[in-house]
Amino acid sequence: MPAAVRALKPTARARLLAAADELFYSEGIQTVGVDRVVEKAGVAKASLYNLFGSKEALVQAYLDARTDATREQVERTLTRLRTPRERVLGVFEAQGETFAQPNFNGSAHLRAGAEAQPDSLVERANDRYRQWLRTLFTDLARAAGVADYEGLAKQLRLVYDGAAVSARMDRDWSAATSTRAAAALLDAATQDEKGNVAEH
Repeated sequence: MPAAVRALKPTARARLLAAADELFYSEGIQTVGVDRVVEKAGVAKASLYNLFGSKEALVQAYLDARTDATREQVERTLTRLRTPRERVLGVFEAQGETFAQPNFNGSAHLRAGAEAQPDSLVERANDRYRQWLRTLFTDLARAAGVADYEGLAKQLRLVYDGAAVSARMDRDWSAATSTRAAAALLDAATQDEKGNVAEH
């Protein structure tokens, strides 16, 4: 095989992660066994265990890859936005792009978390995702100049999570509702800040 062709061929790790992403996300992590993953990836079962060590570690890698993809999508959106308000709402805009994807099947982390054992690798991957989300909204709320930025960040996370559930269960693919809710929370917090300043 020519070197150029070999260079274009995905590695066994990449093929396993792609297969895991498709199967775990569409069918669930408990339903799908390693045999189906390796068959879809076109690799030997030994390769899966050599690369990941266990199915649980493969699930962890799949969830971490989902976190990375979500973070990159949000960062791409935020780079073109300037004001603190635009950037807060931009997170929901990026989330709406995910809802519009034809294979959208809800939150991968929420689905996996429902099947995870306490203190498992899967739960730890979800903890990393939640830490990133907490930090994201906390930093954005702080940049907006809200004194109780942690309180606002928590409210924004609830809207973000609720939007994902609604998009999947109610088949509401529009991000407009969550964006309006986030805007109302941000405006109320900002207005409260102005009121408090005026009182002093």
